[in-house]
Amino acid sequence: MKNIAYYNGKTAPIEEMMVPMNDRACYFGDGVYDATCVVNHVPMAFDDHIDRIYRSAKLIDIDIPMEKAEMKRMLQELVDQVEGDTLFLYWQVTRGVGMRNHPYSGAGDKPSIWAFVRPSKMRDPFGVYKCITVEDKRFFYCNIKTINLLPAVMANEKAMEAGCDEAIFHRGDRVTECSHSNVHILKNGTLYTAPCDELILPGITRAHILNICKANGIPVVEEPFTLEDMMNADEVFFSSSSALTCRIGEIDGRKVGLKDEKTFSVIRDGYQKEIRREAGLA
Repeated sequence: MKNIAYYNGKTAPIEEMMVPMNDRACYFGDGVYDATCVVNHVPMAFDDHIDRIYRSAKLIDIDIPMEKAEMKRMLQELVDQVEGDTLFLYWQVTRGVGMRNHPYSGAGDKPSIWAFVRPSKMRDPFGVYKCITVEDKRFFYCNIKTINLLPAVMANEKAMEAGCDEAIFHRGDRVTECSHSNVHILKNGTLYTAPCDELILPGITRAHILNICKANGIPVVEEPFTLEDMMNADEVFFSSSSALTCRIGEIDGRKVGLKDEKTFSVIRDGYQKEIRREAGLA
């Protein structure tokens, strides 16, 4: 198949799938999601992503009506039906279907499970990307992978209109993360990355990057850094499950980074090797 979608046990091509209007996702964005790239029909860091969606659901009082092993099996069955060497796997859990009402206690049926798989290309890991900065006006639940993504959508659209690849959020002078990725800097051979508080999503790729740094003797500092720190860093890069690690060479029209390719290459190449090994390609 070219693609496939799933909704509460039903499957169909994405273009043909129908969902109830009264699913609380439609009115409130009342749900959580996760996603990962799929290489050689192997979802990358699958267990990490499964764990995160259950953690996100718990934080907003959703009890997922499917055990982790069952969800993993269902998603893998969808992946196996779609053609392509590189795919994108997305799944979400919403609070369920019921008449529109703000309070969620007793609202609707049991939670709904959505998913889809489609072909997708990963970003070029050897490219150099452009970004803009955007004031972070999101709420204080950024650590939950909620489907409430309007600020991120608007910021990413602003980046695209500016001919850039990503938008970097900041709250005042503190850099938080990007519109759909984490952002990191290298300075004097040390990796600096924002701490996992309520202002950022604890990225799966971020966690792997930290492990690669520690395995290769690259010091890691998990503390807030500023816009000035970022603009004066030796390297700036963003990371996500679909982008892996992407080097940034321009922010707000100003040239940045590109001064420590050696250290960045250790991180980039280390994760590329992990991906190939996990996919059974190495």
